Amino acid sequence: MLNYKHLHYFWVVAQEGSITRAAERLGVAVQTISGQLSLLERQIGKALFNSQGRGLVLSEAGRLALGYADQIFQLGDALVEAVQQSDNETTLRLRAGISDGIPKLLAYRLLSKVTAMPADVRLICDEGEFETLLADLALHRLDVVLTDRPAPVGGNLKLFSTRLGDFATALYGTPELLERHGADFPNNLEGAPLLLPTRHNALRGRIDRWLESTQTRPKIVGEFEDSALLTTFGRGGLGLFPAPLALADQVAIQLNAQPLGGMAGVSEQIYAISNERRIRHPAIEVLCAASPELAGSAGV
Repeated sequence: MLNYKHLHYFWVVAQEGSITRAAERLGVAVQTISGQLSLLERQIGKALFNSQGRGLVLSEAGRLALGYADQIFQLGDALVEAVQQSDNETTLRLRAGISDGIPKLLAYRLLSKVTAMPADVRLICDEGEFETLLADLALHRLDVVLTDRPAPVGGNLKLFSTRLGDFATALYGTPELLERHGADFPNNLEGAPLLLPTRHNALRGRIDRWLESTQTRPKIVGEFEDSALLTTFGRGGLGLFPAPLALADQVAIQLNAQPLGGMAGVSEQIYAISNERRIRHPAIEVLCAASPELAGSAGV
């Protein structure tokens, strides 16, 4: 296994630019650092530094190693801080990453099963792009990622993808838009203003195929990477927008919008991605076990 003490000495030398300054910072002999750097380079099989005048510069292998060392020791600092600030050892923490493309009301509906657990649960949520969230999951900064697609197959990451359900999707609109386009669905979509997710979102392809099958040509007035931004513009009446049928009550209350009509065969697919571990997080088990009930409430 990699000797992390040797790696730490390398990390400090890279920051200081010389073995002498690193030795002063660490309070050890220069010979100690030189010897342990040599052992690390022998284990890796690459030189990590090149001499330049009286100092050292990173080799190509050293620059690559430094990037990993930065992450390792930053995580170590975060670990100590998190443990020290833990005010209750019985509190169960779930760090969830939510992909910016999935409806936030749906994420709430799913995660509310976790917050309803008998245990004392603290939910810590982060939002971001799919690839960024998977990277944080791989570094154990997150326990689970909610997203619209499964984890990629292959590669070095060992991840579990659990399909939480297919949530039937409808087009919603404010009262003013429904008054103008409320009859003869889906023919009433001809020329109607429409807000859609970007083509990075898996739902977009399903909506495009449905529009093609119904031979309707709405006017796409906005495309959004972030689902919360899409629904904000929808609430403002800029255009009709897609949302799960299961959330009709919440959409009516929070976004002042009603369903215009369901899109047959179009559903919001949600996955929970977690690290492959022998002992899974109990809150993730609750989340995955609740998925059949939630999917059923979506009419699927």
